[in-house]
Amino acid sequence: MLKGFKDFLMRGNVVDLAVAVVIGAAFGKVVETFVTVVMDLLGKAGGTPDFSAWAPGGVHIGSLITAVISFIIIAAAVYFIVVVPMNKLAALRKAGEEPESEAPSEEVLLLTEIRDALQAR
Repeated sequence: MLKGFKDFLMRGNVVDLAVAVVIGAAFGKVVETFVTVVMDLLGKAGGTPDFSAWAPGGVHIGSLITAVISFIIIAAAVYFIVVVPMNKLAALRKAGEEPESEAPSEEVLLLTEIRDALQAR
């Protein structure tokens, strides 16, 4: 029974999921801070960024407005920080091009050296 549990934990999917959760939590903090900054900027431009006290006609819809604005800011941040770069990378891969690396890897350098040595024979 323990061997089966160990096999389950060591599967690539479980490890990938754990990494995704940790990265997602860290990215969530970044997005939350970004929303706070944007809401503060909105507050500076138009008064207060928290509309929860607004109740026209006695209907408290201010909390809904604040939540909608926060959602739009979060969606924009995720789109422009994650989705757009990933789509560009996927388009490059689909076209058969890989992004250029800074310098050739050690394997490429070694293979180039071997090719040059064979050509020199």
